[in-house]
Amino acid sequence: MSDRRVDCDSLDWFPMAPGARHKVVERGGKRVRLIEFTDAFVEEGWCPKGHSGVLLEGLREIEFDNRVERYRAGEGIMTAGGGAEKHKARALSPVARLLVVEDV
Repeated sequence: MSDRRVDCDSLDWFPMAPGARHKVVERGGKRVRLIEFTDAFVEEGWCPKGHSGVLLEGLREIEFDNRVERYRAGEGIMTAGGGAEKHKARALSPVARLLVVEDV
């Protein structure tokens, strides 16, 4: 298999928090994560990190300081890091899967 290909089916799931798990690959200063959130996931605090990705399945809601946005499958999500767009997310469907690319 090519070093450029990411075979998500061959990767193991790792727990992140109750109701959330992910598959992770890191190469060349980038991290690719397939994240699965269930409607049981509760974000404990505000996430200050930046994220870029696309919701592959389900419905997701993200709460920012002054607004709440809903995302459906096929929509992209981009948040700035460093706390500029701190946020809390939750799945509005039984399962929401998100593919994220991040700087390491």
